[in-house]
Amino acid sequence: MTNARPITDHSRLSINTATTRAQWTLSQAIDGYARAGVGGISPWRDQIAEMGLANAAKAIRDANLTVTGVCRGGMFPWVDEVGRLAMLDDNRRAIEEAATLNAQCLVLVVGGLPEGSKDLAGAHAMVEEAINTLLPEARAAGVKMAIEPLHPMYAADRACVNTMRHALDICERAGEGIGVAVDVYHVWWDTELLNQIKRAGKDQLLAFHVCDWLVPTRDLLMDRGMMGDGIIDIPLLRGWVEDAGYDGFHEVEIFSELDWWKRDPEEVVSICKERSLSVV
Repeated sequence: MTNARPITDHSRLSINTATTRAQWTLSQAIDGYARAGVGGISPWRDQIAEMGLANAAKAIRDANLTVTGVCRGGMFPWVDEVGRLAMLDDNRRAIEEAATLNAQCLVLVVGGLPEGSKDLAGAHAMVEEAINTLLPEARAAGVKMAIEPLHPMYAADRACVNTMRHALDICERAGEGIGVAVDVYHVWWDTELLNQIKRAGKDQLLAFHVCDWLVPTRDLLMDRGMMGDGIIDIPLLRGWVEDAGYDGFHEVEIFSELDWWKRDPEEVVSICKERSLSVV
């Protein structure tokens, strides 16, 4: 197994709007990414709502950007019936937004333990129940759902699905129309990663997210690194997903309250472009 083939242009580079969310609105990000010659964008739903879904869809289409994902659906586990119904309604809106934007997938951050609970198995069951309820609606809308396994440090509050194996087990039971979003930040440590990427194959590898793991990490959520500044062997992991059949975008997603969110967004995008050629 060798590293991935060199990247020679930015046609398959996407930028998740989290990367510039402190500096740019969605409208500004659409304009900035397109002006920089980036091929794709992955917007967050709060920014879509602020801009207006129809306005966002038109602006992205006019900018000739591919929507590589909508962030995010999920947060499935509930405390009571009121919470369950509200969660389903919110996810139905997320499916509608992804369909309107012609997104390649709706990214699912599945949620952690319900408030006050220590029942991890119960949370897992709620995740599957919600997915089984929503997946037929996503299929009907032409939207693929992508479970994003998150690093185990987020198991309690953000995502109780933490490995590719667990995510793919859910996909296997759910059937067609659901796969995984592979974020190197969350899965680089997993000793089963290569075999699970092979297991997913082309049909279930729906997104590939890149950034880097800094040593030390100063904040568990808001201190991701720019590609090349940390310890993840990103070309190796990209080679694995491409050998398994993935031929889509590599999406930069950096939460960086202490560094990149303080910089000029034009500089951030420029460095994303440079690093996508040199270290991704």
